[in-house]
Amino acid sequence: MDIRHAVGVRNGIDPETLAELARWQDSDRFTVRERAALALCEEIVRDDLDVSDACFARVREHFSEADTVELAFVIGYQIFASKFAKTFHLPPQGFSLEAPSTSRPTESRPG
Repeated sequence: MDIRHAVGVRNGIDPETLAELARWQDSDRFTVRERAALALCEEIVRDDLDVSDACFARVREHFSEADTVELAFVIGYQIFASKFAKTFHLPPQGFSLEAPSTSRPTESRPG
């Protein structure tokens, strides 16, 4: 979440809210609309789940069709970027002071 944390802060999301992302379901820092988007993200990311009809319906209560398509695209793109970085052992780029730790060596693979 290195670059995403930095972008979030740059776009006015306070660091305390970003820190609450891990417990978004229980945190009062997120609106119902944001929770719907985060639930969609969670269901898309998990390989053991399909996006449920209930989750999709909650998203559609708060987002237009175009917004829903964009939301799904951005989630998918972030999954891709994460898998790409994982494949090549790319270390965080220093955009965030609280970059996630990794059990892998921080040395990247040659291109």
